[in-house]
Amino acid sequence: MLKLVCDDRIPFLKGVWEPFARVEYLPGKAMDAEAVRDADALIIRTRTRCDAALLRGSRVRFIATATIGFDHVVPEDLADLGIRWTNAPGCNAASVAQYFASAVVNSGLSYRGRTLGVIGVGHVGKLVEKAGIALGMQVICNDPPRAEAEGPDGFLPLGELLERSDFVTVHVPLETGGKHPTVGLIGEREFSRMKPGAFFLNSCRGEAVDETALLGAVRDGRIACAGVDVWRGEPDVSRELLNELTFSTPHVAGYSTDGKANGTSMSVRSVARFFGVPELADWLVKDIPVPEGTSIRLDPADTPEAQIRFAVNASYDIRQDTSDLRNAPERFEALRGGYRLRREFPAYRVSGALPEAAQVLHALGFCIAGEGGSR
Repeated sequence: MLKLVCDDRIPFLKGVWEPFARVEYLPGKAMDAEAVRDADALIIRTRTRCDAALLRGSRVRFIATATIGFDHVVPEDLADLGIRWTNAPGCNAASVAQYFASAVVNSGLSYRGRTLGVIGVGHVGKLVEKAGIALGMQVICNDPPRAEAEGPDGFLPLGELLERSDFVTVHVPLETGGKHPTVGLIGEREFSRMKPGAFFLNSCRGEAVDETALLGAVRDGRIACAGVDVWRGEPDVSRELLNELTFSTPHVAGYSTDGKANGTSMSVRSVARFFGVPELADWLVKDIPVPEGTSIRLDPADTPEAQIRFAVNASYDIRQDTSDLRNAPERFEALRGGYRLRREFPAYRVSGALPEAAQVLHALGFCIAGEGGSR
């Protein structure tokens, strides 16, 4: 009988594999060589580093990480050991776009008609681009690998993007080498090229941004509004930077319940297909919980911008996560592990929207009530 070792923080997973395998659930950091030695497969998150030190001498044949990112996986080591693996590309992209939208509408900056620069336009960046367009922003993009593969049309060099953008958001994978490394991608030189009073958001990987340079850019006023969700050395975060930022959150941009359900579904299916378990080959999480207050009634006396902000915050308010982390930065991991139920825009039905606000909210993904029903 198959044996699976699974991260105990992966939602919707318990009970799924038990009819087909022996399953052991462990905290991600507790998955050591002894714990995985007799496992056939692992289902993990970012807190388990999968390398030769963990896996040599085990019988593991397949690893599924229920995350978009995979810098905790060492592909060369797994290849040498004959272990196949997969991640969950795009699983929480809509969640990050929701996080981005909340940051923009709560920034205190005028955003309609402004230029948004998206650095890294993969699964996540594409949906962030779409959210920016929905908010009425002019979007420009930087993605050297895509520009090489697809041609330069539609892409700008990084420096030009920084100089032209009023809002900048970073969505690159972590690459330590190769032709397009991303470690330290945004540093003092890059911040110096940005417009005074710009907006800056990092929700991809902490190592992509020089935190000391960001702190300097915030203090000298070049960056008027800055947000960080991912940190160098997390869960130990820079208290100095945390308190200077507009938004400081504990690596939860992609933590919507929808995104987690997607990651779990993709991981279960990949393991099932590898081991030939047809009953789970097309498995999906069903009946995702619904929070209270999914019907949002807007005040018709508000401006369209105020209505948009109210609706976005009713679904997800970045200020709550910022307050939670600032009040207890030592609880970084606990805030992630016990994260609340959070649904994405399509789970919410909005009524009372002015035409301009309704158009924006519909483009973001909300269900809009009107004379003809919802659209």
